[in-house]
Amino acid sequence: MFTQRNSLTRKYLSVLILLLMSIFNVQMFAQQNADKQEDLFEMSVEELMEVPVDTVHGASKYEQKVTEAPSSVTIITADDIRKHGYRTLADILRSVRSFYTFYDRNYDYVGVRGFGRPGDYDTRILLLLDGHRTNDNVNEAAAIGGDFILDVDLIERVEIIRGPGSSLYGANAFFAVVNVVSKRGSDVQGLQVSGDAASHGTFKERVSYGSKFENGLEMLLSYSNYDSDGQRLYFEEFDDPSTNNGVAKRCDAEQYQNLFSKLSYGDFTLEGAYTSREKRIPTAPWDTVFNDRRTQSIDTYGFVNLKYEHEFEDVVEVMGRVYYAYVRCDGDYVWDYSEDDDPWLVVNKDRQKGDSVGGELQFVKELTKKHKLIWGTEYQDNRRQDQKNYDITGVYLDDERESEQWGIYVQDEFKVFNNLIFNAGVRYDDYTTFGGSTNPRLGLVYNHSEKTALKLLYGQAFRAPSAYELYYNDGDDTQKANPDLEPEAIKTYEVVLEQYIGRGLWGSVAGFMYDIDDLISLETDPADDLLVFKNTDEVKAKGLELELNGKWDNGWRARASYTFVEAEDEDTRHTLSNSPKHLAKANLIVPLLKDKLFMGIETLYTSKVKTLARNRADAFFITNLTIFSENLIKGLQTSVSIYNLFDEKYGNPGSGEHAQDIIDQNGRTVWVSATYHF
Repeated sequence: MFTQRNSLTRKYLSVLILLLMSIFNVQMFAQQNADKQEDLFEMSVEELMEVPVDTVHGASKYEQKVTEAPSSVTIITADDIRKHGYRTLADILRSVRSFYTFYDRNYDYVGVRGFGRPGDYDTRILLLLDGHRTNDNVNEAAAIGGDFILDVDLIERVEIIRGPGSSLYGANAFFAVVNVVSKRGSDVQGLQVSGDAASHGTFKERVSYGSKFENGLEMLLSYSNYDSDGQRLYFEEFDDPSTNNGVAKRCDAEQYQNLFSKLSYGDFTLEGAYTSREKRIPTAPWDTVFNDRRTQSIDTYGFVNLKYEHEFEDVVEVMGRVYYAYVRCDGDYVWDYSEDDDPWLVVNKDRQKGDSVGGELQFVKELTKKHKLIWGTEYQDNRRQDQKNYDITGVYLDDERESEQWGIYVQDEFKVFNNLIFNAGVRYDDYTTFGGSTNPRLGLVYNHSEKTALKLLYGQAFRAPSAYELYYNDGDDTQKANPDLEPEAIKTYEVVLEQYIGRGLWGSVAGFMYDIDDLISLETDPADDLLVFKNTDEVKAKGLELELNGKWDNGWRARASYTFVEAEDEDTRHTLSNSPKHLAKANLIVPLLKDKLFMGIETLYTSKVKTLARNRADAFFITNLTIFSENLIKGLQTSVSIYNLFDEKYGNPGSGEHAQDIIDQNGRTVWVSATYHF
């Protein structure tokens, strides 16, 4: 466990205050130049809303202003990604209000609004790529680290939609929906070659080609490769001569490749993506042999999606899609079966294979200028949900499954008055594993004045038990199956106030409460001392979110947020593990040379959290700095990023498979990137 160093704490607080003051100073600058702009108070409501407001598609499955969406939404753009030096989807999510991430040196995980159980594979957020569900059909996992299927350089925007989304999307849209929108061929328009080098022997290469042709065909093709030696790590839990004095050498390496293609012609879009990642695991999870490089995870995921979209003028908008997706999750774990002086190390192999086909048909009808209706149906056939565990001593698990699920949904948006929008939706889902689930959503959006919007929101969501939770059984050794699991359920209540303070500056205040019933937890059955997933826990939480955003024509951009959450187990009244009460974030982009050179700086604060062993992982500040340039030389983009600028020592709670209660995180690292556009 780390102790907070007072001198560094003061330094980080100073950085945070500096960033917040920068927001204020830039706003003062903008106000001083108001004579060059339209007077804010002479603008209409529509003009006012257009100035700072983005549009979002994922909140209602059609394009609408963020201020009119029945959700609390954050948009991160490709420009934000470049100028802040974000390298993974985890980096992006970590930067936004109410989200936090943690890393066990195998996978990145995300917590939302005080809920982030270590080792839960991010099953309680729905992760979409251009509207296609990327949560796999075995673990229901959302991959946000190096295992995410799309190179971050190909992201056009990320829509973070807080709150339950099962009324439109079904399972996994529990705490949030994250919709990643990829670039199109016209966004690249030519050949791009990119090369990166970073600390710890890390290198990345990317080649992309995109174009839009005169006949209307648009295409994007891209390949990326990443290779890192990783770090030499020390773990005090293994500080013994028999385990190399706690030092893991060459056990942190990571490799992955991404392939992405996108073809559009007329009303049709064909999209395909593939990723394969290998990650050595230095923590010796599940009592594996420490400092053995053969312990690793190998994850492969791919999909092909064909989408048709057409607007029949004055009739209806139609969207139809069909897809095929597959996942392979392999783990190699080195076990010590030695007896007396007879050494015997065995590589245990854990294998998961999933294949699914499915489709969706959706209609959007504008009944009147004030009344819009959306309805549709979705189907998925899980043709394979297989799990196997074996080694040379025998087969411990060989489970082959298949299942089906379908859903129907409807949502009605009605403008009661010009300044009052009522939104109501409901979806019914049916699973062959457990039956049905019905989830509604209600929203009321009121524009009190030209500068103020108020949202009152209510929603329910569910998470279906995964094939892993239902059927994993390692032969009555440590874990058994529970095919009677029921889905988790959540009810969320939100009040969101959005206020426009001046031209280019706006803020929001949100209060929320949620109740979770039938939470799926891994428990020890006292009857046989075996681990088993059960519907046991109930959780209650309440919180407050504050955010201030600034974006100006002179290139300055700023964002600051604070989140307070109390999340408790309803039975024990104990705070949940890995649930920070306080999150504070400040992001600033400063133009150093107009349109050519920028500085991006962010400071992230996470308060102390409880570990699984009821210890405390200390609070920490992280500051990241990026210098980004474009067209200093025509066609060339470069950046230098320093992550964890002040080399803060901190740790994240480990999950149950680790001997480490707290797992050390990365210190200061440097990343250099160059992209040339031919």
